[in-house]
Amino acid sequence: MPEARRPPRLLLVTGMSGAGKSTVLDALEDLGWDVVDNLPADLLGEFVHSGTTCRTVPAAVGMDVRSRGFDPHALHGLIQAIPGVQPEILYLDCAEGELLRRYNETRRLHPLAADRPAEDGIARERRLTFPLRAAADSVIDTTDLSPAELRDELRLRYGGDSDQPVLTVVSFAFARGISRTADLVFDLRFLPNPHWIDELRPLTGEQPEVLGYLRADPAWSDMIERIESLLIDWIPRYWAAGKSYVTVAFGCTGGRHRSVAAAVEIADRLRNAGFAPNVRHRDLASPPSDTIERHPGRSAESESEGELSR
Repeated sequence: MPEARRPPRLLLVTGMSGAGKSTVLDALEDLGWDVVDNLPADLLGEFVHSGTTCRTVPAAVGMDVRSRGFDPHALHGLIQAIPGVQPEILYLDCAEGELLRRYNETRRLHPLAADRPAEDGIARERRLTFPLRAAADSVIDTTDLSPAELRDELRLRYGGDSDQPVLTVVSFAFARGISRTADLVFDLRFLPNPHWIDELRPLTGEQPEVLGYLRADPAWSDMIERIESLLIDWIPRYWAAGKSYVTVAFGCTGGRHRSVAAAVEIADRLRNAGFAPNVRHRDLASPPSDTIERHPGRSAESESEGELSR
């Protein structure tokens, strides 16, 4: 007996104004989704099924505080009540400072603060849309994502009909802010820092010289094996609990050596264990910086001496 065809997805794209809704909808349209923006709430059912026509392709609807009939308390129930689709909510978030930068750059007014500073509108919108964030199936924080990186993330999440949940392994620099999308974060700043080795400073954790240096520390192998064992046990448990997207992040001071090497090695081990992780190095393109790498209260000289004494 043939397997029953799964109903198409219905994705409500919502969240903070300026967080990237237009970019998301454009990317979904490029992936073959049927897309509409700022649809009035009372036309949602009609758009999904076009009268009596059964929907066969996934649909994405952009709605925010500018949309007619936008009610954060009612929208979740509204999309759940539409038959013949798999309803989901994607909430786009962004840090206030980055939203303010975007509004200043585009010189647009915030839709909830036409006669007041943009920060007033941002605060009001965050309170207003909190019920949707709480009900969301997925939250993407676009603060640190370029438009290209956001499109890559959407391609992973919505580019096909695979039932396989999405697993992403990320490296990042604590000096540039913690990874906002991570479900699990591992801090590798206890390891020796290759930045303070002259011949390793311009290299990255993707290169064998850096990995060889890190592997020479007995803590490296023990750490990698423990994390591998934990992830192989925990990731399926996340999926069994209904979580479709799991992000594992490794952080070090500058995001170029220790975190990158760990992300690469763990991703390889997870592939060997039957997983299909995607890898993203958030801060790999950042140039080496003694100022960034220097620990509080320690000079560059003491850092270097400490590394050489290991």
